[in-house]
Amino acid sequence: MLLRKACSRLATAGAVLAAMPATAFANSVPWQLGLQEAVTPVMERIHDFHTLLLFIITFIALFVLVLLLIVMIRFNARRNPVPSKTSHNTTIEVLWTVVPIMILVVIAIPSFRLLYYSDRTAEADMTIKAIGVQWYWSYEYPDHDNFRFDAVMKEDDELEPGEPRLLATDNAVVVPTDANVRLLVTAEDVIHSWAVPQFGVKLDGVPGRLNETWFRVEEPGVYYGQCSELCGIRHGFMPIMVRAVPKAEFDAWVEEAKKEFARADAPAVDVAAATPDAN
Repeated sequence: MLLRKACSRLATAGAVLAAMPATAFANSVPWQLGLQEAVTPVMERIHDFHTLLLFIITFIALFVLVLLLIVMIRFNARRNPVPSKTSHNTTIEVLWTVVPIMILVVIAIPSFRLLYYSDRTAEADMTIKAIGVQWYWSYEYPDHDNFRFDAVMKEDDELEPGEPRLLATDNAVVVPTDANVRLLVTAEDVIHSWAVPQFGVKLDGVPGRLNETWFRVEEPGVYYGQCSELCGIRHGFMPIMVRAVPKAEFDAWVEEAKKEFARADAPAVDVAAATPDAN
């Protein structure tokens, strides 16, 4: 019976891991422990908070284990044939109420600091608007002539060497390194979620609402994420690809992007008026 239960739990765990989005392993390495490498100040603080929680839960687990061992050894039926009739102990009851509260306070203080720190930046160097659409992302650069482009997942036969399957897109989000990027997230149809694990960013895009967060990439490179909200049948196929480059390279890309992509606020073309009269 125990063996069957253990096998069942292992099978369930395997199914959960198999169902996890590919982004969970995109920037990982073999035998890696812990979270993906942090490349933003927010993710670095998340790492620190994760380590703090790991120490706390390890201490609690060891403490409970010691208590169980004491109970099993000192108060078993053979060594303690006449059990105590004590039904209340004021000191113990106060301790098991106060100590958990103190632990929660120790957790809450850095937790709220991290939440406020990751919420938004007071001094943004640039702004990017991410718009979730079934099933791809559109991006606008309002500070750079407000051009807009779509980022659609590449099919297997379109991948270039080194690009991960299900994560590479035809157009990448390009940002400068060492710059505070304000990220505005919304959606056109259903709820989406813009998430890049190495940035420590996961923000819902809600139709009719504009949510805000920020990131500052400190290392050049290509970073991947995915939509993390169940948004429909192709939810697992709208990845996020961000390329962080030095400022000079970013400025050169912006000039090319202005020529390649249309302005988001460009006036619509009147097709009927632009078409010559057939008569």
